Amino acid sequence: MKFQQGHLYHIFNQGNNRQKISLFKDNYLFCLKKIKEYLSPYSDVLAWCLMPNHFLIMVYVKDTHLAIHGVARSHPVNTLKTRSLNESIGIMLRSYTIAFNKMHGFTGNLFREGTKAVCLNCPNDVTPSFLSRDGVTFFQRPDEYPPYHQTCFNYIHLNPVKARLVEHAVEWEYSSSRDYTGTRSGNLVNKESAKEFGLQFTEAVSKFNFLPLRHKDTKIQKM
Repeated sequence: MKFQQGHLYHIFNQGNNRQKISLFKDNYLFCLKKIKEYLSPYSDVLAWCLMPNHFLIMVYVKDTHLAIHGVARSHPVNTLKTRSLNESIGIMLRSYTIAFNKMHGFTGNLFREGTKAVCLNCPNDVTPSFLSRDGVTFFQRPDEYPPYHQTCFNYIHLNPVKARLVEHAVEWEYSSSRDYTGTRSGNLVNKESAKEFGLQFTEAVSKFNFLPLRHKDTKIQKM
């Protein structure tokens, strides 16, 4: 499965062997800078959360390929070529890895091979009617179960709560929860785009917020 224009995706990866991918505040801020540089041109970022050993990002894809300017090795003149969103994500992770390893004196791969992207509203990816959690099967009713993209939106913001790093989502500095509560005026997330999809931030924790995301995933091209 490839990225499709006009669809929502949940993009995520974790440290190789579950190692930490962020040790200090500078690492988190640098990662955000790279997300804005390599993801924002292709998509509206609707939610994000950077954890000590993994990241989660929700985007609305506007373009899958973009024209970029570069200098060809064989010809010392500006050339025009296209770069896919897959390639841009790979470059983003490689760039972050190089900087992280240089800062901390590490070597080798920082992230697990195969960043994943789950389509949240593709026609072939239908939320199942029955979901299991802790050995209990829940029947999905439209009047009590939020749309799948809203569930993912909640899941991303509540990840630090699930990991017991904080008691409330807004206490975790490195997520978009503070942007949606108005306690920070960040410019990475597109709140207007999120509003168009009916996405709303809530601190309320339900049995559905932490249900495993059970859709087909796709691996991002390794760079």
